[in-house]
Amino acid sequence: MSYRWEPASGAYSRTDLEHAGLLPAFESQHAAEEWLGLFYSDLLESGVAEVSLYEEDRSVYGPMSLDA
Repeated sequence: MSYRWEPASGAYSRTDLEHAGLLPAFESQHAAEEWLGLFYSDLLESGVAEVSLYEEDRSVYGPMSLDA
């Protein structure tokens, strides 16, 4: 299974996010959540306001705000 964060809103460029390595896939939900805890500020700086977590094509949860 593959998990990924998808931008849900904001003023971002998907291409820029891909080039910056900010749209990776993960083996587990736990790994995806740990990554978001480390890189949410990078997503914010890139214009992402909210993200949703997906397992393959199934929505796990979200959208959730990255702004504290």
